[in-house]
Amino acid sequence: MAKFSFPDDVDVRGDLTIRGELLPKLSRSSLEQDDAQTYQVPLTSAKVWDAVQSALPSAGAADDLGLETGTWGTDAPHISTGDLKAAGATTRYCLFELRLPPEYVEGETATLRISAGMETNVADTTATVDVEAYLVDRESLVDGSDLCTTAATSCNSLTFDDLDYTLTTTNLDPGDTILVRVAVAVNDAATGTAVIATIGAVELLLDIRG
Repeated sequence: MAKFSFPDDVDVRGDLTIRGELLPKLSRSSLEQDDAQTYQVPLTSAKVWDAVQSALPSAGAADDLGLETGTWGTDAPHISTGDLKAAGATTRYCLFELRLPPEYVEGETATLRISAGMETNVADTTATVDVEAYLVDRESLVDGSDLCTTAATSCNSLTFDDLDYTLTTTNLDPGDTILVRVAVAVNDAATGTAVIATIGAVELLLDIRG
C-alpha cells in the first residue's frame, strides 16, 4: 500500500477517511483535556460500610442506610435513612468502592457529587451528608489520610440539591481504587409525620483525556 506524506499545515475542510493506521499514533497525553466529566455511580452498588460482603438492607436500621426500590414505574432506587422523626441525633452510613478510569488525568480534579434532600418533612434541627474517602494501597490497607476536603453539608430541604465533595488528587492515578463512606446525619425531636433523608444520585466528576 502506498504511503503519503503531508505537510505540517494540512487544512482539511471536509470529511477525512482513514482506511489504515494513523502514524505516528496519538498518545492519550496529546488529546484535549475535558474537565468535570460525569461518571454515574450505581446506587445499587452500595454496601454496608463495616461488612462490605453485604448489600444495604431494604430499609435504614441501626447505623446502616437503606436501599429502597419504591414503586416500579414511579420511583427509582434510592438510598434512605428511613423515618427518623423524633429519633434525636442519628447517623447512618453506606460504602462505595470507586475506580478511576484509564482516561482520568493523573492528579487532576476529582469531585464526588451527591444529590440529596428530605422526603415528607425537614428535620427540626439538622440533616447533613458527609463523605470520607481513602485510597486503596493494593496491599489490603488504605494509603494516607482522608481524601475528602469538604465538610458535612446540609441536605435539610424538601428540594434535592447537588452536594459537591472535593477530593485531594495529589497521589491519584488512573486505575486507582477509592473507598468512600457516606454518612447521613439527622437530628429531629419533633413528633409529627415522617422525616426521611434521601440520596437520589451519586456521581464522580473527573478531568479526563480520551
